[in-house]
Amino acid sequence: MTGPPGVARPYVLLSCATSIDGYIDDATDERLLLSNDADLDRVDEVRAGCDAILVGAGTVRRDDPRLLVRCERRRAERVARGLPASPTRVTMTGCGDLDPEARLFTVGDTDRIVYSASGAVEKTRHRLGELATVVDAGDPVDLARMLTDLAERGVGRLLVEGGAGVHGQFLAAGLADELHLVVAPFFVGDRRAPRFVGEGHFPWHPGRRAQVVEARQIGDVVLTRYALSERCDPAQGA
Repeated sequence: MTGPPGVARPYVLLSCATSIDGYIDDATDERLLLSNDADLDRVDEVRAGCDAILVGAGTVRRDDPRLLVRCERRRAERVARGLPASPTRVTMTGCGDLDPEARLFTVGDTDRIVYSASGAVEKTRHRLGELATVVDAGDPVDLARMLTDLAERGVGRLLVEGGAGVHGQFLAAGLADELHLVVAPFFVGDRRAPRFVGEGHFPWHPGRRAQVVEARQIGDVVLTRYALSERCDPAQGA
């Protein structure tokens, strides 16, 4: 799926960490640490190689992420290439309930874009003011329309970091080119907790398997890279 003729959508890379039984968090108020320092550094490198990072509004509310490149050397390398120190930060919302005090909007000086459902555009603009560019993305938010707009803004590589609903939408729509799935060595075992993706009709199934292009142990976690489209270059490391 792509945007209008002549406008190529960005390369879309999904990144997620889960427990052995497929949960991305537990049911407590504390954030569950699924990764380790070495893998977090790998993710930082992936971030540094992208033009934009996207999370859903639920992730902004729950985790309050900064979505910035952490490593000073990587930030400096981006600046030396004429890029901002960190990629553009992007979120999407159906209702406009975003806190203007969230770190996404208050920390760092990279561009911020919010894709809002049509019915919540005015509310979102009122809440955020000059903190972000708010774009009408249809009702409900149309991922293909959003990707076309990002491409027109010069985004060639988009990193999607969650949450589960956003990952599920990209996968079900066939709009993901690559998946980085990290598995932590423990179980959550609580059906109240969120899983990587819920029910849905996905392009990859027993009759059409995704291609594994890399499997690597990183400390006590395991990274598996899946090619989800012909655009994925197996030689491009994670």
